[in-house]
Amino acid sequence: MNKNILFVVTNSSGNENIKETGVFLEEFAIAYLILSASGFKVDVASLKGGLAPVDENSMSCSNPVEWDNCIKILRDTKKLSDVEVDKYCALYFPGGHGPMFDLANSTEIKELVEYFYNSNKVIAAICHGVSALINAKDKFGNSILKNKKVTSFTNKEEKITKLDEFLPFLLETKLKELEADYIEQKPWSEHVEVDGKIITGQNQNSTTLIAEKILEVLGC
Repeated sequence: MNKNILFVVTNSSGNENIKETGVFLEEFAIAYLILSASGFKVDVASLKGGLAPVDENSMSCSNPVEWDNCIKILRDTKKLSDVEVDKYCALYFPGGHGPMFDLANSTEIKELVEYFYNSNKVIAAICHGVSALINAKDKFGNSILKNKKVTSFTNKEEKITKLDEFLPFLLETKLKELEADYIEQKPWSEHVEVDGKIITGQNQNSTTLIAEKILEVLGC
């Protein structure tokens, strides 16, 4: 079995209104550690390579010491265009608000997601990382998310953060516009949806579960 998984993370720290965002550490670190401990080689890439900023809201002195190495990994990511994407069995997009500003509108990300979808490989994303999937289309020109059960950071959660008015779009609203079968639970619930090989998580509290679902769909 192919034991390589590709994580793709943001290079963006936000804009003039949403500052010091980036990758939400929990959504990266927990998944990275679970999948690595399960025997997978996890490579980490970003559009520009190099630094993937960590969302300041996910930094805490109470974070497990094991996450420290994950922060180091995020300081020196591979450049996506240099990655041989055909060697990976699964693709994962962690969240944080950062992906809304670069991954969501990238042609390179669109083509990457379409490659994994057309190759019948696992595609997983959590929280705002789901924004990386919004432009990908199937061979009929429809969104790959049309009629698929999906979740993401919800509009209710966005309003609680008080950042909703500063975002380029609301992710829940966009997914519904794409005719996805959008499913939400109450704010900050542990919640993951699996539809075929597309796996999506609602928020950071869903990270352990989404990693477990990735392994389950991969047959591990």
